[in-house]
Amino acid sequence: MEVSQVKKAIFFFFFFFFQIFLAPLCTCSNSLMTSDDPSSLPSNFLFGTASSSYQFEGAYRSDGKGPSNWDVFAHEPGNIIDGSNGDIAVDHYHRYPEDIRLMESLGVNSYRFSISWARILPKGRFAEVNMAGIHYYNRLINSLLQRGIQPFVTLTHFDIPQELEDRYGGWLSPKSQEDFGYFADICFEHFGDRVKYWVTFNEPNIQTTLAYRWGEFPPAHCSAPFGNCTLGDSETEPFIVAHNMIISHATAVNIYRTKYQKEQGGIIGIVIHAAWFEPISNSLADKLAAERAISFFMSWFLDPIIFGKYPAEMIEILGSILPEFSRSDQQKLKSGLDFIGINHYTSYYVQDCILSICEPGQPTDLEWLNVYPQGMENMVMVKKDDLKLTDEKPLEDLKRVEYMAGHLSALLSAVRKGADVRGYFAWSLLDNFEWRFGYTERFGLHRVNFTTLKRTPKLSASWYKRFIAEHNIRTIIHPDHPNLQQIY
Repeated sequence: MEVSQVKKAIFFFFFFFFQIFLAPLCTCSNSLMTSDDPSSLPSNFLFGTASSSYQFEGAYRSDGKGPSNWDVFAHEPGNIIDGSNGDIAVDHYHRYPEDIRLMESLGVNSYRFSISWARILPKGRFAEVNMAGIHYYNRLINSLLQRGIQPFVTLTHFDIPQELEDRYGGWLSPKSQEDFGYFADICFEHFGDRVKYWVTFNEPNIQTTLAYRWGEFPPAHCSAPFGNCTLGDSETEPFIVAHNMIISHATAVNIYRTKYQKEQGGIIGIVIHAAWFEPISNSLADKLAAERAISFFMSWFLDPIIFGKYPAEMIEILGSILPEFSRSDQQKLKSGLDFIGINHYTSYYVQDCILSICEPGQPTDLEWLNVYPQGMENMVMVKKDDLKLTDEKPLEDLKRVEYMAGHLSALLSAVRKGADVRGYFAWSLLDNFEWRFGYTERFGLHRVNFTTLKRTPKLSASWYKRFIAEHNIRTIIHPDHPNLQQIY
């Protein structure tokens, strides 16, 4: 079956990192019920907000946490635009009760966060589990459930223990597969009785490219003409790293399937960064160019997970540069996934000429981010947020409201056309540490004073709260959930 045919058969959740889509691929015991009316959202639709451990938590040396790759990278002069780091970030580690109250005020029924691998396993599988880290996430999960908010947990969102980089080169080594499986197993064991949604990786296609082709994320590997790094090979390393991540995903899913899923009743998937690529003309050449762009941007990871092999376009162009899956790898890949998450930010025109991208839509102050809500609808039908505000008052983020309204309108249009949409998570609850941009970019529904750490709702928070209320979204987990345990 052609990849395009399969993608049309997939039905989607949505949740956002500006916008993120979740597409369940199987029928599970805890699957959400859909409305009889295809023009309305399901009664138990997931509306939420999102975060990641390094961008939010801070407390980088607290309670036994080990150094992560981002701790080391951000402390090296010149790596972060404003010279900052995530040592404190927005101090979610200590302020999560306040932040959960903000979520409750918005009316969301789910919260996506990631687990700091180095907080659970400071030295990977080469040392003991840090129980203080386990206790922290137990407190966070229990507090969410007490407020009727469903935890939606990502195992790794760009950060790994620095020990793994130092010991064997991190994702460049197949040893990373064993470490990731070990970490995932610990998380399933300790949190899976209450966590029903698991994501293995967040945007591995972006992490791989920025870290090993352009050298802009740790471990800052690249080669000319892509960048000027002391280490790395931009032509080969991204594909080695991606290969190890794909097999690591399969390893974690296999562990969950065989040891935990039947008893715990959750589902597991992966989240991919996805742009919509529109052919600039109706010519066959431009249509094929758009298909190639999708293959190299998304299907690079999704095809092996779904079909057990890389896209034909990549095999034809890259040849022996692409690693091969062993029989053992192919057996693991049969575990597949339960849903696909798509982080959709923007859209591009594509024409049949290398490095020529024509940008549709209204540009924003972020040069890579074009406002084109139709691209989101197109993405959903094929696979069946806060902007930089330099010209607005800090709390009156009208452009953000227009952005969210446009994309939610596109989402509802997709639902009316039959897409099975299950959730929407807005990035982000708070302004936070935005990777190489440090604290110079603000993407939160709540403004954070980075000196006092005071949280103040923006116009977009009020708009989102009203939108949720108008759609009668109910909580998913009642505070008296039978599996809620007070573990400290």
